[in-house]
Amino acid sequence: MARLVMGPFNRVEGDLEVQLETAEGRIAAAWVNSPLYRGFEQILLGKKPEDALVYAPRVCGICSVSQSVAAAHALADAYGAETPPNGVHAVNLIHANENLVDHLTHFYLFFMPDFAREEYARRPWHEAVARRFRAVRGSAGAEFLQARAAFMHLLGLLAGKWPHSLAIQPGGCTRAVTPRERLHLGNIVGGFRRFLEHRVFDAPLEEIAGLDGAAALQRWQAAHDPDRSDFARFLALADDVDLVMLGRASDRFMSYGSYRGHDGATLFARGVWQAGQRHALDIAGITEDVSHSWMAGGTEAPAHGLTRPDPQREGAYSWCKAPRLHGEVVEVGALARQVVDGQPLIRELVAESGGNVRNRVIARLLETARVALAMSDWVDALHPGEPFHLSTKPQMEGTGIGLTEAARGSLGHWLQIEDGRIRNYQIISPTTWNFSPRDAHGTPGALEQALQGTPVESGSRQPAAVQHIVRSFDPCMVCTVH
Repeated sequence: MARLVMGPFNRVEGDLEVQLETAEGRIAAAWVNSPLYRGFEQILLGKKPEDALVYAPRVCGICSVSQSVAAAHALADAYGAETPPNGVHAVNLIHANENLVDHLTHFYLFFMPDFAREEYARRPWHEAVARRFRAVRGSAGAEFLQARAAFMHLLGLLAGKWPHSLAIQPGGCTRAVTPRERLHLGNIVGGFRRFLEHRVFDAPLEEIAGLDGAAALQRWQAAHDPDRSDFARFLALADDVDLVMLGRASDRFMSYGSYRGHDGATLFARGVWQAGQRHALDIAGITEDVSHSWMAGGTEAPAHGLTRPDPQREGAYSWCKAPRLHGEVVEVGALARQVVDGQPLIRELVAESGGNVRNRVIARLLETARVALAMSDWVDALHPGEPFHLSTKPQMEGTGIGLTEAARGSLGHWLQIEDGRIRNYQIISPTTWNFSPRDAHGTPGALEQALQGTPVESGSRQPAAVQHIVRSFDPCMVCTVH
């Protein structure tokens, strides 16, 4: 047996350390450590409930809208607040803007640059890939950042600023739009669509969203030039490097459902996918285990959980808690959302090869196409002159749960109010699910499972396969411990 410690991971938001035990050229076991404690849940104690709308988004600077949405949903649940249709559509547009930016930031700036590493220098595609995707110097990054800046004008118009906007409230969105501004929103979404269709896919978004199986994906790949389509380039790289064989975890997937409709439905369904079947999601089955975390306490439901640091805890190796659903490890993220929702290509890929590096990235890009199409519908559904927000009366006592889907997966806020103050506030972020440590039964978290069995060359200190697996989850480490 040999030990290898990797970290911090370059280009990953926040701190991350992975300890690997290798034997006979493969990873035998992995321990994932989130080494930075922050304490937002403690900061919120004793504050006015509405202060969560100020503090919670500052858990993270790249997915703050998701934190805002979850906090607003928790307050709305506690207050019994209602949201008018305009408010629902506006919040969806703000949230989708950030999520799609996160998806493509991950793809262009975090994930694809790993293929420009010298480790792949002898591959016939390396020179072209390095020109396109090399960190900082590649052409793809500059193109994407320009498109990203134009797309994020939507956040300026609807949210006032990014990150940490206060536009999202329990009763909807505080920023109403005029007819002229609605046209401007349509132009912003249309401009981003052109970037997606011209450079990311080299195909209409409807064509990508309509891919209905592995055979359809293979036909699509054969018909598209990797030099014109970054999606086609990724598929070719995935085949050559055999990404389908990397990063398989428990194959148990969860989604809270995302992008609410004014009729109560969601664009993507809520549920759990396991063994080829979708099951209803029982929120009451969620617990947090701290047996291997530097935290005091035991296994609790988040509504009753505490955040009490215990840096001397025996057997602990991470500040991250271990959330479980009915005691089981689940994976969250774009792959989970799409398989739970029933997207036929993703369901077939998961049936064939489970959750793996290739399938996670395919799901992320396919979801980008689906959400971009929905954004056009939400803009068209706005009715200037009608309410975007309904005022609600704060309550002195109550509880609320705010569930949403960030780019990286399921995000939940649990709120308890007593005497008009926050009595307890607990957050379970997506990377907390995916990068959890072992639980009291010794069961590794999703990433720890995904790393087991990965081939590692003797003497390698930064194995590319490990980098690919870690990045395939698109981790946000500051959200993990919050």
